[in-house]
Parts: sequence; structure tokens; C-alpha cells
Amino acid sequence: MSKWLGAMAAGVLAAVGIGAGAAQQPAQAAELIILTNQGAVPGVRELGNAFSAQSGHKITVLQETGAALERRINEGPADLVTLNPGPMDELVKKGRVVPATVTPFVLAGLGLSVRAGAPKPDISTVEAYKATLIAAKSIGYSYGCSGTHIAEGIEKLGLTEQLKAKTIRTTGGPVTDYLAKGDFEIGIQQTNIMVGVAGTDFVASLPGFVNIPCPSSVALMTVSKEPEAARAMIKFMISPEAAPLLRKTHVEPAKP
Repeated sequence: MSKWLGAMAAGVLAAVGIGAGAAQQPAQAAELIILTNQGAVPGVRELGNAFSAQSGHKITVLQETGAALERRINEGPADLVTLNPGPMDELVKKGRVVPATVTPFVLAGLGLSVRAGAPKPDISTVEAYKATLIAAKSIGYSYGCSGTHIAEGIEKLGLTEQLKAKTIRTTGGPVTDYLAKGDFEIGIQQTNIMVGVAGTDFVASLPGFVNIPCPSSVALMTVSKEPEAARAMIKFMISPEAAPLLRKTHVEPAKP
């Protein structure tokens, strides 16, 4: 991951026009649409609100999926997109984003939740987490970046085959949606989209080497009608001012 972040950072500052400090007040306010992946939604909304208050630009954050997302990407209206590295690379190949503007901005760690009121298991160490997985009657996690990393952690623990029969992989919506309905006993996903969800209780972040964070990057879309304001938003998203705002949403700012 650090290799990926370092490679991406090399040309970003010059291409996006990024320097220290916050965005300048615009001569005329723009309306920016940011398409965001599920795991980045809380942080992007926090940053969007702050940037809007500071710059005067109007920020709309959308989490589109399926055909609606494809239309936005291909035809707009949309100005920025946030994605995990793999999907972002695909958009670069398709010419849907400006390659040199792809900017890592956040790392989201993994956490575990139970249904509201249920006993909270011990996951304070890797061994305790392993024991919790073995003892659980059912386990739920998604696909995408977090699901891939959770599965990698389980494989490192040597539990892939042992847990297969009691594992449910979710599609569409956060894992906590399914957990709250009782579809499984414990749910695992990115911490930032699990904390404070009604019908569930967050237990803790995963311990040690099984907590493999999911990185997200932001990029300027080729269909953008407001590239100057969009570049200013990218600048703000990796500024020192953005770091505490991101941490409020239980993620860490990406390191160059």
C-alpha cells in the first residue's frame, strides 16, 4: 500500500496545482458533484461541508451505483470521483478521469460490530479475534476492498475453510444493515461506516496485522464543467486542515 501511495504522490502536486493552505475564495461560486465509494462517504461529506463553508462552492456528494453511476461517469454531471485503487485504475484506462490528478487522500481501517444489546466479544489481540471468529455462529462481510482485506486476514489466520460454511457475503448497502436485521451474529467492515449505526453496537477496530486498511483516492473527472473548483477541492482534501476532519469520521489521512 505504501508503495502505491508513494508512486501516486510523485506527480500529483504539480498536476493538480496543490500547495499548502486552504482553497481561496472564488470569484464565482461553482456547484461541484462528487461521486464517492461507500467507504469514503462519511469523510467526503465532512470535507465537502468544510470546503463549501470556506470557499462558497456548493458541494453535492452522491453514492451512485449500477447504471446511474455509469451515466454519471460517462456523461456527467460530475466533477470528482473517489474510489479504491483498482476501480480508479480502470477509470484512468478508460479516460474517464485526468490521470495526473489521481490523489490518495484517506485510509479506512476495519472494525467489528454486533447486534444492539448483544454481548461484545473480545478482539483486543489477534489471538482473541481468531477465537471470536471460531466461536461465532455466523459472520458477515462484504465484497469490494474491505471484504477482500477481511478475507486476506482470515486466510492469514488459517481459517478460510473452517469459516466458509458460516460466512455470509453481503451485496448492496453497508454490512450493518444486514447485521441489524439479524442476518448474522457479527459483522466486519470499515470502521468509519460501522460506528454509531442504529440496531448495532460497534465493538472495536480489528487488531494487528488483520486490520488491513482500505485506501481511497480522489480524481478530477474528464466530464467536469468546473475543473478549477474541483482542483481546489482536491487541494483541500489533502491539506493539513483536512486531517482532523477525516479523523472525526474514524479514518486516517493518506500519507504521501
